[in-house]
Amino acid sequence: MHPAAALLVCLTVIVVSQFLGWPGVVLVFAVLLLAARESLHRWWHLLRRMRWLFLSVWLILAYGVSGDAVFAVAWMPTHEGVEEATLHVARLGLILGCLAWLFAVLGSQGLLVALQSLLRPLAPLGPASERLVVRLSLVMQNLLGELPKGAWRNILDGSAGEPGGPETLRIEAPAWRPIDYLICLAVLAFSGLAISLG
Repeated sequence: MHPAAALLVCLTVIVVSQFLGWPGVVLVFAVLLLAARESLHRWWHLLRRMRWLFLSVWLILAYGVSGDAVFAVAWMPTHEGVEEATLHVARLGLILGCLAWLFAVLGSQGLLVALQSLLRPLAPLGPASERLVVRLSLVMQNLLGELPKGAWRNILDGSAGEPGGPETLRIEAPAWRPIDYLICLAVLAFSGLAISLG
């Protein structure tokens, strides 16, 4: 699969997941489990890292939606709030699963290829895609490397030394194949089916 096609699939799932009800969420979850077998560990790691965000979002939505209180106790969240909060957290979990699949399929170099391929047609309109891709590659390189303890203080006071990084960045993009177009069309058709289920 072309890296740009994989990125388009991921972006489509992220957008479509916001319109899904429970049947659609279950359907996408099942497909994602089948497609992302090799990235399940990374998905679980992302879910564990985001657990406090999930809890915060769940509490805000559970208490923020009006309706009948659970167990008829005034300080409890509402039935409608609990349902909406749980559905929204499930959608966020799907998004994390899709991102885990994307990073497992592409890696950092593939993500750069995908961005360069998708941004190249916009170059005449003004966005400098080459600069964006180079900056993103530097950020990803710095995020992947381990910084010594307290290094952020040196960065803030300007004593971190000369910034390092590669002198050149070489990106080799494969050609689009007919299967890439078919995958994108199949994902759009599947998205319509998932939305129609609710």
